[in-house]
Order: sequence, then C-alpha cells, then structure tokens
Amino acid sequence: MPKASELKKGAIVEINGAPHAVRQVEAKSPSSRGASTLYKIRFTNLQTGQKLDESLRGDNFFKEADCIRKPVQFSYKDGETFIFMDLEDYSQHGLNPEELEGQAGYLYEGLEGITALLVDGKLLGIELPQSVTLEIVDTAPGIKGATATGRTKPATLSTGLEVQVPEYLEPGERIKVNTTAGKFISRA
Repeated sequence: MPKASELKKGAIVEINGAPHAVRQVEAKSPSSRGASTLYKIRFTNLQTGQKLDESLRGDNFFKEADCIRKPVQFSYKDGETFIFMDLEDYSQHGLNPEELEGQAGYLYEGLEGITALLVDGKLLGIELPQSVTLEIVDTAPGIKGATATGRTKPATLSTGLEVQVPEYLEPGERIKVNTTAGKFISRA
C-alpha cells in the first residue's frame, strides 16, 4: 500500500472502489516547524475520466488498484477510435480521444513501448514511452547561424502536435519529443 509521499505520475491507485491514475504530484512544504509536508495530487478516474484534486499528508495510505499492465502497439485509427494491439496475444483494444487525454498527438502507426492499463479485460488508458521520434511537417525556414541554445519557433509535427523547436531546424527533419512535458529533446 503506497503512501501519498511515494506516489509518482502514472501510478494507479483505488479511490472509493474505482481505479484512479496519478496525473500530477506537487509537494508543498510548510514554513512552520513540526508541520507535515502536504502533497497536492491530481487523479483521473480511469472509468469515467473525471478529475479529482486532493491535498494529502505524506502518511496517507492508498490501496493499489487491481490493474494489469501489458505492452501494446498503436496499430491504426478507425474513425475517432485509436486501436491498440496487445503484443502478447494480438487482441485489439480501442480508446476514444477523450480517454487518451492529450496523448493522441504522440501516436503514430507502429509505435511500440506503450503500456496498456487493463481492468477486468477492458482498456482504461495507456502510458506512453518517455520520448517519441516525430517528423517536422511545417515550420519557418531554418536560419543560418542560429545556435542550439538560441530562440525557438513553433513547429507542426507529422501527428498534428505543435511544439517549440530551435530556429535551426527545418521541415523534413526528425526530432525526439518528451511525452510527459511535450517539449523538444533533440534531433533524432
């Protein structure tokens, strides 16, 4: 049973009998002596999609949700539904854009390294790999002499995602993007 102080982003715990995923953890240390650190945690109910904000002391306990994690691959998009294939038994599961909560911009056909969160055989959510490689489709032309630590410009990627990239990058180049922060990491 994890404590509130041990929770990390992506952890799955049970609250009121429903599985919840930890989306944000923020620690607040009070200035007075003897006061305990408070943890402001944002949960998302994996069944309904509702968000839940809680302020907790570090010694509050949570029950781990009965959740199975399986490796999956993003196969294709069928209308509005994103289809994932289980890499162990080749079964397919679908998620709507609302259930993905902003993760759709990182998905492209054949993407591996995704972890599916299954409860009672039903796909409730996914965990993306730490970074993905995407191609720049549209951005302003590169500037000669632009430095790597210089200014940035917006770039649209092959999945429709928009990120800030250094000025020296041009359309057609492949870049690595951090999936948790949504930021440019490096050229691929």
